[in-house]
Amino acid sequence: MAQIQGGQLAAEALIQKGVKQIFTLSGGHITPIYQHLEDSPVTLVDTRHEQAAVFMAEAWGRMTREPGIAMVTAGPGFTNALSAVANARFSNAPMVLISGCVGIESIEKLDLQDMYQAPVIEPMVKKALICHKPERIPEFLDLAYRTAKSGRPGPVYLEYPVDVLNALTDTELVRHTATLTPSLPVDRENAPRLIDMIRAARQPVVIAGSGAWYSDASAELVEFIEKTGMPAFTSAAGRGTIPDTHPLCFESSLAIRPGAAMFANMSADLVIFLGTRIGLYYIFGELFNKDAKLVQVDIEPEEIGRNRSIDLPVFSDIRGFLKECNQVIDQEGISEKLKQGFQGWIDSLRKADTDGKAEAIPNWESDNVPIHPLRLAKEVNDFMDREDDIVVADGGDTAIWTGMTRTVRAPGHYQDSGLFGCLGVGLPYANTAKLLNPDKRVLVMIGDGSVGFNFMEFENAIRKQLPIVVVISNDLGWGMIRHSQELRIGHAIEAGTWIGKVDYHKLVEALGGKGIFVDRPEQIRPALEEAFASGKTTCINVMTDPTTVSPGSVALANLGSYKA
Repeated sequence: MAQIQGGQLAAEALIQKGVKQIFTLSGGHITPIYQHLEDSPVTLVDTRHEQAAVFMAEAWGRMTREPGIAMVTAGPGFTNALSAVANARFSNAPMVLISGCVGIESIEKLDLQDMYQAPVIEPMVKKALICHKPERIPEFLDLAYRTAKSGRPGPVYLEYPVDVLNALTDTELVRHTATLTPSLPVDRENAPRLIDMIRAARQPVVIAGSGAWYSDASAELVEFIEKTGMPAFTSAAGRGTIPDTHPLCFESSLAIRPGAAMFANMSADLVIFLGTRIGLYYIFGELFNKDAKLVQVDIEPEEIGRNRSIDLPVFSDIRGFLKECNQVIDQEGISEKLKQGFQGWIDSLRKADTDGKAEAIPNWESDNVPIHPLRLAKEVNDFMDREDDIVVADGGDTAIWTGMTRTVRAPGHYQDSGLFGCLGVGLPYANTAKLLNPDKRVLVMIGDGSVGFNFMEFENAIRKQLPIVVVISNDLGWGMIRHSQELRIGHAIEAGTWIGKVDYHKLVEALGGKGIFVDRPEQIRPALEEAFASGKTTCINVMTDPTTVSPGSVALANLGSYKA
């Protein structure tokens, strides 16, 4: 009877799934898989830290809607991956983390890198799986892959003990399962009810979040908005599902963004959440009018009703539900009447949008030295003006300033850490974006604190010839923490918030990339032009004002005391 090694079964299962890239840092416990992926259709994309590998896999899942695959070794390789796994869970990114571990025969013998891994990661993932039989290796991979992708997507953990990977098994015992579960339920009954609520409303808003992106509902969302004449806002991975440039889109739903969001959220009498969670960004639901009617459409029924009672709960795929709603509108022939009825509301939001942005214009156009970070964000936004430009934001204050400014023209083209607030995502996300989109411009806006987390991914980008452009907003330290401490306790604790001037651009030059130093606002655009023209991985080190306080710093100062 023919036999096959466990590591070969794992490699073949990955190939059969059509996996193109595996983001990884090598180690002895996963070498049995490595050896059978060599010279295969799968590319091993190595990183300098396991966290970066998992961030890259998360970005792959975010941008393709297909599970990104990360692979790490046992013990410290596994623990190094944990923060990125938690971030993927918050962002609903489909991802499979494959980890090696000590052999079953060696448990509790004090073998190399021995630890109980699954109990640690289980609360952080959709499912934690351990395969103890070599013949079941493909079966477990199939289960992990479809679990990551089905329903509300998210990370799945899959553990293979090294002796299972090294073991031989009879080929006749191996089961090759391959199940696809689209998991696209559609609530047809509630579509007419939503249309009735829209008809009764005077000041409705739509907030499209990650669920709209993961269900690929952009076309249906635009049609829904245009048929009803309702204003739309977007959040998280939903940014760009209706372009910010659309006349009925008022950009980000975050109240801290200059524009109409705060006014709209507080004034709306009907709020329609499309794949959006009601959490911190909406002050746990308190930001909305207490008398407003709330509709929440979500692929995860347990998510519906978090923090606020929902008047119309809808368990459904976003795309399928919007298709139903659009059909109801057509059948009832009410599109023109709805649009006419909401025109006054739209006019009010346009005025609020103009008034809100007017307050930010002095900072967006500031000629101050050191450079105001909003001026930097505006220069980047104006330069990255192509529909297919990809911008990644990473940091505390830097992510806030970028999120307050970035115009998102296409879905999947703006990425940040999200609600988990994990620093260090910028370089790994951007490297993945460039791997996926070699012909698109990719730029990272990152803080000088964040850039230290995965700095050696600069070297990775240079070695792999990924010409990303990284703009560092260098305010000499941990700005968000510094300012929140000043607001909360009256002074910053220098030992934990001050870094000082570091020539990051020179470090990147030493690695073989291009470095540019900027300390005046009029230098920003020429630096961007030079960076992209160079065709090299480039670091633009921009000295920004360390005294500016972002809305995020204010919120952090009030952490745990929102009602104080």
